[in-house]
Amino acid sequence: MEKIASCEISYIPIMSKDYIGDVDRVIDIIKSYGLECNVGILSTTIRGNKEKLFSLIKEIYDTMDDVSSFTMDIKISNICGCNK
Repeated sequence: MEKIASCEISYIPIMSKDYIGDVDRVIDIIKSYGLECNVGILSTTIRGNKEKLFSLIKEIYDTMDDVSSFTMDIKISNICGCNK
């Protein structure tokens, strides 16, 4: 049985020369994982396989760590109303 998790991520670049580009890059990484996602004004909500979700968070961190300083607010829930 696949474990499903939901997550809300707010990525905030700090001292970035191109903060809009940095945010767009993070959104591109999120979309590349093929998980259900909803990009909002202040955060992005993601739902899907928990292993993919944790890999996604690691990829965002590792990729953007070389680009600029940042803060990432992450909420993760195992109560998303679904199990597959």
